[in-house]
Amino acid sequence: MGGGQAPLSQKRVIWSLKIKGVEYDYVEENLPEKSPLLLQHNPVYKKIPVLVHHDKPIAESLVIMEYIDETWKQNQLLPQDPYERAKARFWAKFFDEKVNHSLVSVTMLFD
Repeated sequence: MGGGQAPLSQKRVIWSLKIKGVEYDYVEENLPEKSPLLLQHNPVYKKIPVLVHHDKPIAESLVIMEYIDETWKQNQLLPQDPYERAKARFWAKFFDEKVNHSLVSVTMLFD
């Protein structure tokens, strides 16, 4: 599930699926009026993206990316080495919390 003006979190899930060569169905979500489908699959945060695989919903883009990487083994997204994988997760979280948040704030100033 995703929204019209795709945020970075949604784009990175789509990129991950494409890198892995995974076919998927994209469901457009009207974010101001959250659908029953979104509320059913992400009742905690009530936001996108949500990946539904075998009727099991996974929320939060970084969690979804790890799930994709572990489920479809071709074209690894994260390094095999545990230390290098931990570093990649650290920088992804840092980007989400610091850089991406700042970019969203700046973008809102210009809207």
